[in-house]
Amino acid sequence: MSSSLSLAVRDSSTMLRRNLLHARRYPSLTLNLLLTPVMLLLLFVYIFGGAMSAGAGRSAYLAYLVPGILLMTIGSTVIGTAVSVSTDMSEGIIARFRTMAIHRGSILVGHVVGSVLQSVMSVVLVGAVAVAIGFRSTDAGVLEWLAAFGLIVLFALALTWIAVGMGLVSPNAEAASNNAMPLILLPLLSSAFVPLHSMPGWFQPIARYQPFTPAIETLRGLLLGTHIGDNGWIAVAWCVGLAVLGYVWSTSVFDRDPK
Repeated sequence: MSSSLSLAVRDSSTMLRRNLLHARRYPSLTLNLLLTPVMLLLLFVYIFGGAMSAGAGRSAYLAYLVPGILLMTIGSTVIGTAVSVSTDMSEGIIARFRTMAIHRGSILVGHVVGSVLQSVMSVVLVGAVAVAIGFRSTDAGVLEWLAAFGLIVLFALALTWIAVGMGLVSPNAEAASNNAMPLILLPLLSSAFVPLHSMPGWFQPIARYQPFTPAIETLRGLLLGTHIGDNGWIAVAWCVGLAVLGYVWSTSVFDRDPK
Protein backbone atom coordinates (compact mmCIF):
# COMPACT_ATOMS: atom_id res chain seq x y z
CA MET A 1 0.00 0.00 0.00
CA SER A 2 2.74 2.45 0.99
CA SER A 3 4.81 1.57 -2.08
CA SER A 4 1.79 2.14 -4.34
CA LEU A 5 1.14 5.50 -2.70
CA SER A 6 4.77 6.57 -3.00
CA LEU A 7 4.74 5.54 -6.67
CA ALA A 8 1.62 7.61 -7.29
CA VAL A 9 3.11 10.64 -5.54
CA ARG A 10 6.42 10.30 -7.40
CA ASP A 11 4.81 9.93 -10.82
CA SER A 12 2.31 12.73 -10.15
CA SER A 13 5.20 15.02 -9.20
CA THR A 14 6.98 14.11 -12.44
CA MET A 15 3.87 14.87 -14.49
CA LEU A 16 3.39 18.14 -12.62
CA ARG A 17 6.95 19.21 -13.45
CA ARG A 18 6.34 18.25 -17.09
CA ASN A 19 3.21 20.40 -17.33
CA LEU A 20 4.80 23.38 -15.57
CA LEU A 21 7.84 23.20 -17.85
CA HIS A 22 5.55 23.02 -20.86
CA ALA A 23 3.64 26.09 -19.66
CA ARG A 24 6.93 27.95 -19.10
CA ARG A 25 8.29 27.09 -22.54
CA TYR A 26 5.05 27.99 -24.32
CA PRO A 27 3.59 30.90 -22.33
CA SER A 28 1.65 32.44 -25.22
CA LEU A 29 -1.56 30.48 -24.53
CA THR A 30 -1.57 31.42 -20.84
CA LEU A 31 -0.83 35.06 -21.62
CA ASN A 32 -3.57 35.24 -24.25
CA LEU A 33 -6.12 33.78 -21.86
CA LEU A 34 -4.92 36.08 -19.08
CA LEU A 35 -5.42 39.14 -21.27
CA THR A 36 -9.19 38.57 -21.40
CA PRO A 37 -9.96 39.31 -17.71
CA VAL A 38 -7.36 42.11 -17.59
CA MET A 39 -8.87 43.82 -20.63
CA LEU A 40 -12.39 43.40 -19.25
CA LEU A 41 -11.28 44.87 -15.93
CA LEU A 42 -9.78 47.94 -17.60
CA LEU A 43 -12.66 48.27 -20.06
CA PHE A 44 -15.43 48.17 -17.47
CA VAL A 45 -13.61 50.42 -15.02
CA TYR A 46 -12.40 53.15 -17.36
CA ILE A 47 -14.93 53.01 -20.21
CA PHE A 48 -18.17 51.77 -18.65
CA GLY A 49 -17.42 52.41 -14.97
CA GLY A 50 -18.97 55.86 -14.82
CA ALA A 51 -22.25 54.70 -16.33
CA MET A 52 -22.48 51.34 -14.55
CA SER A 53 -21.63 52.69 -11.10
CA ALA A 54 -25.05 54.39 -10.98
CA GLY A 55 -23.58 57.49 -9.41
CA ALA A 56 -21.57 55.63 -6.75
CA GLY A 57 -18.27 56.49 -8.40
CA ARG A 58 -15.66 54.59 -10.37
CA SER A 59 -13.78 53.41 -7.26
CA ALA A 60 -16.94 51.87 -5.80
CA TYR A 61 -17.62 50.03 -9.05
CA LEU A 62 -14.01 48.83 -9.16
CA ALA A 63 -14.47 47.28 -5.71
CA TYR A 64 -17.69 45.63 -6.88
CA LEU A 65 -16.12 44.36 -10.10
CA VAL A 66 -12.85 42.82 -8.88
CA PRO A 67 -14.21 39.67 -7.14
CA GLY A 68 -16.05 38.68 -10.31
CA ILE A 69 -13.00 39.35 -12.49
CA LEU A 70 -10.82 37.22 -10.21
CA LEU A 71 -13.09 34.20 -10.59
CA MET A 72 -13.46 34.89 -14.29
CA THR A 73 -9.66 34.69 -14.46
CA ILE A 74 -9.88 31.09 -13.23
CA GLY A 75 -12.41 30.23 -15.92
CA SER A 76 -10.18 31.79 -18.54
CA THR A 77 -7.02 30.06 -17.33
CA VAL A 78 -8.43 26.53 -17.23
CA ILE A 79 -9.32 26.75 -20.92
CA GLY A 80 -5.59 26.28 -21.44
CA THR A 81 -5.86 23.05 -19.46
CA ALA A 82 -8.54 21.71 -21.78
CA VAL A 83 -6.35 22.59 -24.77
CA SER A 84 -3.28 20.99 -23.17
CA VAL A 85 -5.10 17.75 -22.32
CA SER A 86 -6.60 17.52 -25.81
CA THR A 87 -3.18 18.14 -27.37
CA ASP A 88 -1.62 15.37 -25.29
CA MET A 89 -4.38 12.98 -26.34
CA SER A 90 -4.25 13.80 -30.04
CA GLU A 91 -0.45 13.89 -30.40
CA GLY A 92 0.08 10.41 -28.98
CA ILE A 93 2.08 11.22 -25.86
CA ILE A 94 -0.65 9.71 -23.67
CA ALA A 95 -0.45 6.46 -25.67
CA ARG A 96 3.28 6.40 -24.94
CA PHE A 97 2.69 7.03 -21.25
CA ARG A 98 0.25 4.11 -21.16
CA THR A 99 3.04 1.74 -22.21
CA MET A 100 5.36 2.94 -19.43
CA ALA A 101 5.52 1.68 -15.86
CA ILE A 102 3.95 4.78 -14.34
CA HIS A 103 0.90 5.28 -12.14
CA ARG A 104 -2.05 5.71 -14.49
CA GLY A 105 -3.78 8.44 -12.51
CA SER A 106 -0.63 10.56 -12.28
CA ILE A 107 -1.15 11.84 -15.84
CA LEU A 108 -4.41 13.56 -14.95
CA VAL A 109 -3.22 14.60 -11.49
CA GLY A 110 -0.24 16.39 -13.05
CA HIS A 111 -2.57 18.37 -15.32
CA VAL A 112 -4.95 19.22 -12.48
CA VAL A 113 -2.38 20.35 -9.93
CA GLY A 114 -0.48 22.30 -12.56
CA SER A 115 -3.67 24.02 -13.68
CA VAL A 116 -4.66 24.96 -10.13
CA LEU A 117 -1.21 26.48 -9.54
CA GLN A 118 -1.42 28.44 -12.81
CA SER A 119 -4.93 29.63 -11.92
CA VAL A 120 -3.80 30.90 -8.53
CA MET A 121 -0.83 32.69 -10.09
CA SER A 122 -3.12 34.22 -12.72
CA VAL A 123 -5.49 35.45 -9.99
CA VAL A 124 -2.54 37.02 -8.18
CA LEU A 125 -1.42 38.82 -11.36
CA VAL A 126 -4.90 40.12 -12.15
CA GLY A 127 -5.33 41.09 -8.50
CA ALA A 128 -2.07 43.06 -8.71
CA VAL A 129 -3.45 44.94 -11.72
CA ALA A 130 -6.62 45.69 -9.75
CA VAL A 131 -4.59 47.00 -6.80
CA ALA A 132 -2.48 49.12 -9.16
CA ILE A 133 -5.59 50.88 -10.49
CA GLY A 134 -7.05 51.49 -7.04
CA PHE A 135 -8.72 48.38 -5.60
CA ARG A 136 -8.52 48.11 -1.80
CA SER A 137 -9.90 45.52 0.61
CA THR A 138 -9.93 47.33 3.94
CA ASP A 139 -12.69 45.19 5.52
CA ALA A 140 -10.87 41.85 5.16
CA GLY A 141 -8.81 40.46 8.03
CA VAL A 142 -6.50 37.46 8.10
CA LEU A 143 -9.35 34.95 8.40
CA GLU A 144 -11.26 36.55 5.54
CA TRP A 145 -8.17 36.47 3.30
CA LEU A 146 -7.53 32.81 4.17
CA ALA A 147 -11.16 31.95 3.42
CA ALA A 148 -10.98 33.88 0.14
CA PHE A 149 -7.81 32.02 -0.84
CA GLY A 150 -9.42 28.69 0.04
CA LEU A 151 -12.46 29.53 -2.08
CA ILE A 152 -10.26 30.49 -5.04
CA VAL A 153 -8.30 27.21 -4.81
CA LEU A 154 -11.47 25.14 -4.45
CA PHE A 155 -13.13 26.93 -7.37
CA ALA A 156 -10.01 26.45 -9.50
CA LEU A 157 -9.94 22.74 -8.63
CA ALA A 158 -13.60 22.31 -9.62
CA LEU A 159 -13.28 24.11 -12.96
CA THR A 160 -10.01 22.33 -13.72
CA TRP A 161 -11.57 18.88 -13.46
CA ILE A 162 -14.40 20.01 -15.74
CA ALA A 163 -11.84 21.42 -18.20
CA VAL A 164 -9.88 18.14 -18.13
CA GLY A 165 -13.04 16.26 -19.07
CA MET A 166 -13.69 18.71 -21.90
CA GLY A 167 -10.15 18.22 -23.16
CA LEU A 168 -10.44 14.44 -23.08
CA VAL A 169 -13.62 14.34 -25.16
CA SER A 170 -12.39 16.90 -27.71
CA PRO A 171 -10.83 15.60 -30.93
CA ASN A 172 -8.31 18.44 -31.17
CA ALA A 173 -7.06 21.57 -29.42
CA GLU A 174 -9.38 23.91 -31.33
CA ALA A 175 -12.44 21.88 -30.36
CA ALA A 176 -11.26 21.80 -26.74
CA SER A 177 -10.97 25.60 -26.70
CA ASN A 178 -14.47 25.95 -28.13
CA ASN A 179 -15.96 23.38 -25.75
CA ALA A 180 -14.48 25.18 -22.74
CA MET A 181 -15.71 28.61 -23.83
CA PRO A 182 -18.71 28.54 -21.40
CA LEU A 183 -16.19 28.85 -18.56
CA ILE A 184 -15.59 32.42 -19.79
CA LEU A 185 -19.16 33.16 -20.86
CA LEU A 186 -20.85 32.12 -17.60
CA PRO A 187 -19.31 34.99 -15.57
CA LEU A 188 -20.82 37.42 -18.08
CA LEU A 189 -24.23 36.01 -17.14
CA SER A 190 -23.65 36.32 -13.39
CA SER A 191 -23.52 39.11 -10.82
CA ALA A 192 -19.91 39.86 -11.75
CA PHE A 193 -20.69 43.12 -13.58
CA VAL A 194 -24.15 44.21 -12.38
CA PRO A 195 -26.33 43.31 -9.37
CA LEU A 196 -28.96 40.64 -9.85
CA HIS A 197 -31.84 42.99 -9.06
CA SER A 198 -30.92 45.15 -12.07
CA MET A 199 -31.44 42.22 -14.48
CA PRO A 200 -34.75 41.35 -16.17
CA GLY A 201 -36.98 39.32 -13.87
CA TRP A 202 -37.07 36.28 -16.16
CA PHE A 203 -33.26 36.18 -16.29
CA GLN A 204 -32.52 36.57 -12.57
CA PRO A 205 -32.98 32.85 -11.68
CA ILE A 206 -30.55 31.90 -14.46
CA ALA A 207 -27.92 34.28 -13.12
CA ARG A 208 -28.59 33.44 -9.46
CA TYR A 209 -28.39 29.66 -9.61
CA GLN A 210 -25.34 29.15 -11.81
CA PRO A 211 -21.94 28.33 -10.22
CA PHE A 212 -20.25 31.72 -10.61
CA THR A 213 -22.79 33.97 -8.86
CA PRO A 214 -22.69 32.41 -5.35
CA ALA A 215 -18.89 32.14 -5.54
CA ILE A 216 -18.61 35.78 -6.61
CA GLU A 217 -20.97 36.97 -3.87
CA THR A 218 -19.06 34.94 -1.28
CA LEU A 219 -15.71 36.34 -2.40
CA ARG A 220 -17.24 39.83 -2.50
CA GLY A 221 -18.47 39.40 1.06
CA LEU A 222 -15.08 38.16 2.30
CA LEU A 223 -13.10 40.98 0.65
CA LEU A 224 -15.57 43.86 0.97
CA GLY A 225 -17.62 42.94 4.03
CA THR A 226 -20.94 42.64 2.17
CA HIS A 227 -23.66 40.20 3.21
CA ILE A 228 -22.87 36.61 2.20
CA GLY A 229 -26.02 34.83 3.38
CA ASP A 230 -26.58 31.43 1.81
CA ASN A 231 -24.05 32.09 -0.94
CA GLY A 232 -21.18 30.62 1.09
CA TRP A 233 -22.48 27.07 1.41
CA ILE A 234 -24.02 27.19 -2.07
CA ALA A 235 -20.63 28.14 -3.54
CA VAL A 236 -18.89 25.32 -1.67
CA ALA A 237 -21.60 22.87 -2.77
CA TRP A 238 -21.16 23.92 -6.40
CA CYS A 239 -17.38 23.53 -6.14
CA VAL A 240 -17.53 20.08 -4.54
CA GLY A 241 -20.23 18.92 -6.95
CA LEU A 242 -18.37 20.12 -10.04
CA ALA A 243 -15.09 18.67 -8.79
CA VAL A 244 -16.65 15.24 -8.18
CA LEU A 245 -18.50 15.36 -11.52
CA GLY A 246 -15.36 16.40 -13.38
CA TYR A 247 -13.25 13.75 -11.66
CA VAL A 248 -15.69 10.91 -12.41
CA TRP A 249 -16.16 12.11 -15.99
CA SER A 250 -12.45 12.57 -16.66
CA THR A 251 -11.30 9.30 -15.15
CA SER A 252 -14.02 7.28 -16.89
CA VAL A 253 -13.18 8.80 -20.29
CA PHE A 254 -9.44 8.45 -19.72
CA ASP A 255 -9.72 4.81 -18.64
CA ARG A 256 -11.69 3.75 -21.71
CA ASP A 257 -9.92 5.90 -24.31
CA PRO A 258 -7.92 3.57 -26.58
CA LYS A 259 -5.50 6.28 -27.75
